[in-house]
Amino acid sequence: MSEQTRRDFLKTTAVAGTALASNFGMLANVHAAGSDVIKVGLIGCGGRGSGAIDNVLHAAPNIQIVALGDVFKDRLDDCRSKANKFTKDEKVKALGNTVDITDDRCFVGFDAYEKVIACSDYVMLATPPGFRPLHIAATIAAGKNLFTEKPVATDATGIRQVLAAYDEANKRNVCVVAGTQRRHMARYLEAMNLVQDGMLGEITGGRCYWNQGNIWAHARKPDWSDMVYQLRNWYHFTWLCGDHIVEQHVHNLDVINWAIGQHPVRAVGMGGRQVNLAPEYGQSFDHFAVDYEYPNGVHVLSMCRQIEGCESSVSEALSGTNGHAFLCDGRPINFKSHNGRTMWNRGKHEEDVDPYVQEHTDLIAHIRGGKHINELKNVAESTLTAIMGRMSAYTGKALTWDKALHSKEHLMPSKVDWDTTMPTAGIPVPGKTPLV
Repeated sequence: MSEQTRRDFLKTTAVAGTALASNFGMLANVHAAGSDVIKVGLIGCGGRGSGAIDNVLHAAPNIQIVALGDVFKDRLDDCRSKANKFTKDEKVKALGNTVDITDDRCFVGFDAYEKVIACSDYVMLATPPGFRPLHIAATIAAGKNLFTEKPVATDATGIRQVLAAYDEANKRNVCVVAGTQRRHMARYLEAMNLVQDGMLGEITGGRCYWNQGNIWAHARKPDWSDMVYQLRNWYHFTWLCGDHIVEQHVHNLDVINWAIGQHPVRAVGMGGRQVNLAPEYGQSFDHFAVDYEYPNGVHVLSMCRQIEGCESSVSEALSGTNGHAFLCDGRPINFKSHNGRTMWNRGKHEEDVDPYVQEHTDLIAHIRGGKHINELKNVAESTLTAIMGRMSAYTGKALTWDKALHSKEHLMPSKVDWDTTMPTAGIPVPGKTPLV
């Protein structure tokens, strides 16, 4: 991609998100209530799934939640209860949004996704990431518009499936938005516009962090089978989660790819498991550090950590020939020249829309406005960026983008049901774990 093409593409991305936000009221009034109801189904009823229901109910008028699917009935029941409570919110009422989840549209089991897709116009995916390639492909094959949480796979085999689904969505004119919500956040959109306008000059390097304390982990109960244990504790099994560099740090890596306008060409990483040693942490590492090399010799340092009692930071930074930028969704974003002069500063404004809501607003605006949007390629490339960092850290080997993309690693079991035996794989050992 040429420098001019890269800048034009990214400026267009930023402007589109802002324009959709400002024009939403106009678009909403074009369509009559009743004939314009969007029927939403959710696959994956955990905390993020429940949150997605709340978000979409606040995003646009004439939304109706009609179907839920999960492998666990208790998760579905909890989500159903929360969904009904969301309708008591005054904004949800004002938008005319409703929840109509009947017993015959509550589906439990590994095939629940097929049934949710069948009775929905707009499908939301919030399952563990290992299932995403299958669910994404099925949704697009059915011609349904899609909101998918990130990441979209846990291995390169899944990424190739998602990239094929990206092409299929383009052919079918199916709209897709991903849960990389910084791409729908006003401050980030404004910052990226300035980056592409050249405020920082040419990008020469960067860094990104997601360093925090421990995340949840569930000790195994005596009556849990292998499959139940790993699904209940999905965050710590690589086939389901991809490890936290993939499941969580993908947000920061996505920002870097967005800013540079390209994916990395090489990665060399390290990581390990030093503190979180209990069995319920499955296979997951508690820290990673990766050096990503982008075209033209641009290097970005990536760090992510889940260890209690350590310094926390969730942010990105860019360096350029004119200055540097600090980006963080919880603090003001600022650009400074090399002599320390503030070039631009943007904190949160009262009028800023919650980006978790805005991403649904943008998707619905595209659907109702007849304008195609498809974010699958961006999120697939950001997911693979994280996967190649994990592969390098697990094995101790450097690898190129091409090697990562064409890896034969396939973490998803060939058969997934309650009878599937799922022995816990060993913890990766750099220098010994092979690069597949």
